[in-house]
Amino acid sequence: MAKIAVMLAEGFEEIEGLTVVDICRRCGIEVVTVSITDDKCVMGSHKIPVIADDTFKNTDFGNIDMIVLPGGLKGTQNLEACEPLMEKIDEFYRDDKYIAAICAAPSILGHRDILNGRVACSYPSFEGHLVGAVVSHNPVEKSDKVITGRGMGVSIEFALKIAEQFVSSEKVDDVATGIVYR
Repeated sequence: MAKIAVMLAEGFEEIEGLTVVDICRRCGIEVVTVSITDDKCVMGSHKIPVIADDTFKNTDFGNIDMIVLPGGLKGTQNLEACEPLMEKIDEFYRDDKYIAAICAAPSILGHRDILNGRVACSYPSFEGHLVGAVVSHNPVEKSDKVITGRGMGVSIEFALKIAEQFVSSEKVDDVATGIVYR
């Protein structure tokens, strides 16, 4: 079974992170939320505290198939300032594993030369950070094993695109229908 790690940093956009958790779990995908600090309680951008499943230093990334980076300005800045996470992102890229980022967070991938030659999208004011990418204004883009989304308003579509990588399109369609999305 596939396993996804949703990284949580203070100031993360709650809907962007937790929608991925909800949709992917509905699809039968194992999802772990991971705090980048030693504290499992992570305060979101709208002052909603979220208790992560685990901390970065206690997470075995050897059995993780995808890392997801939610946006939120402060959350994105805190994710990018976490050097062990950046090393893990680079490792996932080198190992051709899935990486997904939404809203401001695709800027991290641009700064790390992961978007070169790929079609990618982000929150409009962060498009200049998509270094090397062919910038798209579509809600969600998948380019090889990199998935990007524009912002909170496309969180469900972003989560469904992530799920499509690990379960059948029929399962994804069933979940989308069940939540009255399609």
